[in-house]
Amino acid sequence: MVLQCRKNRLRSGMIDSALPGADLVAKGLAELIAGEATTEALLVSIGLPKLRLLGIDAERPVDDPERRLWEPLARDDPDAAHARYNALVRRLVSFEDALASRDGR
Repeated sequence: MVLQCRKNRLRSGMIDSALPGADLVAKGLAELIAGEATTEALLVSIGLPKLRLLGIDAERPVDDPERRLWEPLARDDPDAAHARYNALVRRLVSFEDALASRDGR
């Protein structure tokens, strides 16, 4: 899937659905474009510095994404929050690593 939009939106990026975590990243980017602060949008906001280096950019990341992702996880299930947070971040990192590897970076 290729997403290309204009000002204050995702500038450009190729999301290869075969990469691990691509579903989260593609959904998060679309939700950032829509101005939503969903789990996926927060995750993409967390990873945006590295994603930018890999050619994926969104101009309007969510502020304080780490805290905003953590709070509902901790509220919904305090005992599992740490594991759930880390699992989400691992999926993001898997996507970043696979994209970097695919592109020879």
